[in-house]
Amino acid sequence: MMETRNKDKNLRNVIEDLENAPVNSHHAQQIQQDRNDRRHQDALNHDKPTDLEHL
Repeated sequence: MMETRNKDKNLRNVIEDLENAPVNSHHAQQIQQDRNDRRHQDALNHDKPTDLEHL
């Protein structure tokens, strides 16, 4: 594997996730749920409420 020290942190995390092969279907589901949770939290962090502009 290439040297990960100089790579983008997000890219390092993706590489680490891809290296973890799920053991069974339950483990695969847990990995997918973790991915979905991170995606949802990212969406919440970037949510800009536009409903308050009329105040």
